Amino acid sequence: MKPPSLTIGIEEEYQIIDPVTRELRSYITEILKEDSVVLGEVKPELHQSMVEIGTKVCHTPADVRAELVRLRRVVMDLAAKNGLRIAAAGSHPFSSWMTQEITPLERYSGVKEDLQDLAQRLLIFGTHVHIGIEDKEFMIDAMNVSRYMLPHVLALTTSSPFWYGRNTGLKSYRSIIFRGFPRTGVPRTLSSWGDFVQLVETMVGTKCIPNASKIWWDVRPSWSYPTLEFRICDVCTRVDEAVCIGAIFQAIIWKLWKLRHDNLTFRVYPAALVEENKWRAVRYGLDGKLIDFGKNQELPARDLIRELVEWFIGDVLDELGSRQQVEYAFRILDEGTSADRQIATWKRTGDLKAVVDQVVQETAEGVA
Repeated sequence: MKPPSLTIGIEEEYQIIDPVTRELRSYITEILKEDSVVLGEVKPELHQSMVEIGTKVCHTPADVRAELVRLRRVVMDLAAKNGLRIAAAGSHPFSSWMTQEITPLERYSGVKEDLQDLAQRLLIFGTHVHIGIEDKEFMIDAMNVSRYMLPHVLALTTSSPFWYGRNTGLKSYRSIIFRGFPRTGVPRTLSSWGDFVQLVETMVGTKCIPNASKIWWDVRPSWSYPTLEFRICDVCTRVDEAVCIGAIFQAIIWKLWKLRHDNLTFRVYPAALVEENKWRAVRYGLDGKLIDFGKNQELPARDLIRELVEWFIGDVLDELGSRQQVEYAFRILDEGTSADRQIATWKRTGDLKAVVDQVVQETAEGVA
């Protein structure tokens, strides 16, 4: 069995912010028309107040960091030319989804026509991580097993505690909004690549979807590239958080490949059980408990995340040269996630505009 390339690619979705009102600003088409050179790397999204970037194919977390710093700087410079700012958080603290403009491109008008208010409401921002896996059968195996770790990683990235001016009481309200879309959530186990192909072909043939890109699972095999795409995370506010998450997913895949190479694996759990842990990550983030289904026992989320880093993937980090980036997770465990920091600022100031200012500042850390 040929080892995977373990390349890393990260996509991030950012908010376009008016620095005076701190509201979202529907301005992406205006920003991009000024500089067509960056269109391959900086892209519009469903809403005009959103901008997406995608890194080049990277081989190490250090390469990913350099790319994210470069692309954040590009986006911030483009926004600054128009007197605007960029923020990376899973939801905006108070802007209304009902007043946002849909980007006037055919693919987005099609989504709006198909999904109606669900599309309009999708004012959320995520981090997507692609890990290079060329063996399609191993890709399916890795997807089945890695689903178990999704809630642990989500808990490290929560950045959407507010919605429409309210403290929702959840750490990742983005996950709740996205749940309204069809074909989302933790996928069922697949028996093979052929099983996935049959599913896609049936859904396309019956006009459920135009293509596989409209399957929005929390982790999905890419139809277009030799990658497994992890889609569960809120967008990471700080660059180093995003790099950490990419490094963790890379290490998980490498550990799973080494186990499979030795004819071993990690137990595959039903999607319903993984969804229970996902709900706990959505609701409580790092401050709650996750379930160790092997022990049938609730344990503090921080303990199980530390176990994931130290016990499960710890022995492959030096091989990958990613120990420093992965162990940034310990700082997140100590200091809290973006959601925790946003809530603390809101409690201290009572001002959601101060929350926006904090997110803008943290988005630029190490970049501007």
